[in-house]
Amino acid sequence: MDNKPSQSHKVVIYNQTYTLRSSHDPDYIQELAEHVNKRMNEIARATMTVDSLRVAILAAIQVADELYQSRREMKETEEEIAERSAKYAELLDQFLRSDVVEPAK
Repeated sequence: MDNKPSQSHKVVIYNQTYTLRSSHDPDYIQELAEHVNKRMNEIARATMTVDSLRVAILAAIQVADELYQSRREMKETEEEIAERSAKYAELLDQFLRSDVVEPAK
């Protein structure tokens, strides 16, 4: 995060207006608020729940699941990249060693 000073941002989530302080870009804050609002409205429709606290908790669980799934995918990708890098480094090392052993023509 940059060392920009915090600014107030008004957002609407589940028909409630909130003032958030953040040094992030206002468009980013709005995008986050829209994501939470969308999840809460989806859950409210799907569960027929009107209790905003219950809807917020269910939305938080859903967003946390998205985060954990993304982290798991990122970890798996990083592990695959590390394995491939090690394999290619070994192949390159073998190639370079074989090039040194064979006399140039």
